[in-house]
Amino acid sequence: MLNGKTVLVGITGGIAAYKVLDLIRKYKRAGANVRVVCTPNALEFVTKLTLQSLSQNEVATEQFEIEVFKPEHISCAEEADIMVIAPATANTISKIANGICDNLLTSIACAFNKPLLIAPAMNCNMWENKIIQENISKLENSGIEILSPESGFLACGTEGMGRLCNIDTIFEKTVEVLNNKKKLPKNNILSKKIVITAGGTIENIDPVRYISNYSSGKMGTALADAAYKQGADVVLITTKSTDNSFAQRERVGERGQSIKEILVHSALDMQSAVNAEFNTADCIIMAAAVADYRPKELSTQKIKKENSPLPLREGGAAAPGEGLTLELIQNPDILHELCQKPRNGKIIVGFCAESENLEKNAKEKIKRKGCDYLIANDISRSDIGFSSDENEVLIIDKNLNIAKLEKAPKTVIAKKILDKIYPSSDNFS
Repeated sequence: MLNGKTVLVGITGGIAAYKVLDLIRKYKRAGANVRVVCTPNALEFVTKLTLQSLSQNEVATEQFEIEVFKPEHISCAEEADIMVIAPATANTISKIANGICDNLLTSIACAFNKPLLIAPAMNCNMWENKIIQENISKLENSGIEILSPESGFLACGTEGMGRLCNIDTIFEKTVEVLNNKKKLPKNNILSKKIVITAGGTIENIDPVRYISNYSSGKMGTALADAAYKQGADVVLITTKSTDNSFAQRERVGERGQSIKEILVHSALDMQSAVNAEFNTADCIIMAAAVADYRPKELSTQKIKKENSPLPLREGGAAAPGEGLTLELIQNPDILHELCQKPRNGKIIVGFCAESENLEKNAKEKIKRKGCDYLIANDISRSDIGFSSDENEVLIIDKNLNIAKLEKAPKTVIAKKILDKIYPSSDNFS
């Protein structure tokens, strides 16, 4: 698969460095010439002798250790067909993103004008740090491929997002890039306009109180980010601000694709925003948890216990145990109404959250709504769904075929959902 190709593997000082030994073996078995460059700290985790034995090449660590003059950061960059940095620490990611070249690896990365893959690995709090995420966005916007870390038990003793992604994922992405598997059939995600809703709608009772739900908006945001990275034009209609995911409210990627965020509040606001985008959309994914009901009347002033039409106890306050009756009216069924419109080839995807009889209820819902796909979540489990970084879902199509996506980070689930919607895209290995 990689005969005649030279892969430059960059290793930084992270505990996951030992995993890269298996990656080097895979590259060699596939016929690649493997060169290795390490930061000095990387050799605290793997030895130079081991790397030289596996790669069958000298391992470079310092910029000025060569005997014959030849700018090593330039020569390494020129000889390689692709550069893969794994694991990439927060330190090295930040240096590359900001053009800092204080060691051989970062100098090569700065001079490298061919495909560059970066597989981060770090503590979960470091990965979620806003500055690190901004640096990740910088790299992505410059055309560098980021292979997102996975969730799991970390070497620091905590559990969360930050584990180096699967070695097979890095290998397969390398093969895909080097073999130019970019022949796009008609049904691909590139240049499609995808409208995605996210978060739980907020239905005001008075200026300080509202009705809502536990939806965090993470699944919809993951879908928006994945679609954008694959080249789609994305409109994210959300009740949750995504400052940690998108540095700006609107941005343009290296393929010319755009992503725009529209912040909304209530179900009626969301319906209006979705309808405004409907005619020009190729796909609409309703991942938001839209409130079924809203108060019939909105109080313009805070409702006081003293003004409540309830039996009062001495002192003027409502008697303990007494209630306040709110009259609710039904919100529009946005998904159902969209499915009744002339579609002209549009794909409509719904979500459903169920606490029991997941498959049965999901099948009944897709028949009732009329969408092309329905993504079903089991909200009775505390380890997935609402507010979690992970999910496990059923994908049901209009013919009632079912595909189960096992528990995984929502970023991974999002990619697999998009791959199901656009199966002939070259989205994912």
